[in-house]
Amino acid sequence: MGIGNAPAASLIPKQRSPVIEVLAAVVGGAITWAAMGSMGFSRRNDEAREAVIRLTAGVENIGKQLQILHTDIKDERREMFGRISGVEQRVSKLEGQR
Repeated sequence: MGIGNAPAASLIPKQRSPVIEVLAAVVGGAITWAAMGSMGFSRRNDEAREAVIRLTAGVENIGKQLQILHTDIKDERREMFGRISGVEQRVSKLEGQR
């Protein structure tokens, strides 16, 4: 045997240990599980973001509708109290004529 010659035993493929194969399968499964979990987390994060956007738009719409309702109520009160004031003045005149 010289320097460039390999021993005959190294030409025979070594048998793999079943423990290493199981360990490799477990590690591969863990990596796959982690990747799928992160993709699922990302999808849930996107869904949550979209839900927040929809809820925010809904709250803004409700706020606008409440502002319109508030304005309408103020206008109706102003008109109603104006009419009541006119009725009170006419009643006072009628009472004064007695």
